[in-house]
Amino acid sequence: MSSVNLSAFGGVGWQFFDNNGAPLAGGLIYTYAAGTTTPQETYTTSAGTVAHSNPIVLNSAGRVPGGQIWLLFANYKFVLQTSAAVLIATYDNITSGSTQGIINFTGDGTTVSFSLGSAINENNTNVYINGVYQQKNTYLMSGSSIVFSEAPPNTSSIEVSST
Repeated sequence: MSSVNLSAFGGVGWQFFDNNGAPLAGGLIYTYAAGTTTPQETYTTSAGTVAHSNPIVLNSAGRVPGGQIWLLFANYKFVLQTSAAVLIATYDNITSGSTQGIINFTGDGTTVSFSLGSAINENNTNVYINGVYQQKNTYLMSGSSIVFSEAPPNTSSIEVSST
């Protein structure tokens, strides 16, 4: 399961249009890591378990199938095109749409490093294992991962909250 936030770009029920104001039937939304052409997944629901196709193909009304785009805690680049692959616009450095995120993991008793999807400032985190706050000296942020000094217990609930 991924931790996701509703997209500020095409979040819920958005309708996209061509440059003449007609619904963008069959339009294409490509999703990339910000500033790159590296594909980055988006998701169909808040569960973050089913990825959209990339590109997302808009329906006949110019809407996202299922009506929602959910993002990882990362920055994105969106490229909007017609069904004939004619560029309409590029939107870069679009955030996940939230200033706070909660990412959940389950400990297995041996794993010490967990991927957060993107780098998070350690000073802006609160970490809980089975509801108990963890002192900052029990973990560190390394790139886009949190690394614990000791593996959280098997089946433990790990919550990383960032602002």
